[in-house]
Amino acid sequence: MLISGRAVITTAVLLVVALATGVAAPPAQGRGRQHRDVHPSLRPDLVAFYDFDHPVRGTPARERDQGRSGTTIDLFGGGAAMRVPDRAYPGSGRALQTRQVNPTEAGNDDWKAGLYSPTGVSSLRAFNAAAGMTVMGWVKMTGENPRPNSNTANPDDRFNAIGLAGVLTGDSDGHAVRALLELIDVNGELRLVALGRRLDGGNSQTYAASADWRTLLPVGEWVFLAATFDFTNGSLALYRNGDPIDGFYTRADDPWLVAGPGEHRTTATDPRGIKIGGSFPQGTREQNPCECRLDSLMFLDAVVPARDVGRQYRYVTGRR
Repeated sequence: MLISGRAVITTAVLLVVALATGVAAPPAQGRGRQHRDVHPSLRPDLVAFYDFDHPVRGTPARERDQGRSGTTIDLFGGGAAMRVPDRAYPGSGRALQTRQVNPTEAGNDDWKAGLYSPTGVSSLRAFNAAAGMTVMGWVKMTGENPRPNSNTANPDDRFNAIGLAGVLTGDSDGHAVRALLELIDVNGELRLVALGRRLDGGNSQTYAASADWRTLLPVGEWVFLAATFDFTNGSLALYRNGDPIDGFYTRADDPWLVAGPGEHRTTATDPRGIKIGGSFPQGTREQNPCECRLDSLMFLDAVVPARDVGRQYRYVTGRR
């Protein structure tokens, strides 16, 4: 393809101006800006998007990002076999199957997805010093949850959480998160939650759904979930099929330390990765596996308003 001299000069001028003024050059236009399954209102903030229909050529155990970041993730345990023909909504293709393989063995063979870097993932820099984040996508429970705890000798012991999807902190060991959708034990009862952490090494805050999780996520039914994290004021929210979910905060104090003056954002570190269907995406430990399928997982660097969560649900289901 031929490039005109005027285009080259214009690009060079833009770069010089950016360097001289300290203003970043315009971001690349990622696939998420045109993706047919993403509502136009969400596309500008879509950092990463996985529909599990785009394996890396020649490496089918990896999945290409359809958002603007280009962050490729790995499919651990089952590789390409984890992509299954199951439509979360009309027009979708394959889904990701996650599962526990050997409940009685302390191993690393559970099926999950994600990526991990101990030095941080630079392509996820949009979540560095973030004012807000959103995690959303489709979930279908395909079996018994929570799963047996393979890290203890007690055959009756079960994990106290079910991992869905989240972004790791900048100091994470593969478990600690900046923003996460999951199910976890809250005061002795498993609940669907949005769990977030503003500061690396700091305390987390949790917003838990009041309704029984088995009502919210019946086995065999696709459900569209979303969780928002506003780090400027310490608020979180949950949504199911486009509608807000009634819930409660598990802490009444100020775990994110947002009560004081100044601008409140996450720690200025690149996240160490993404985890999907369980913790430790580097494959070193089995933790909180999910017997489920996931599809069209979206990670955004903004707090998506309630109206746009509803728009996304109606956009792909045809319920306009």
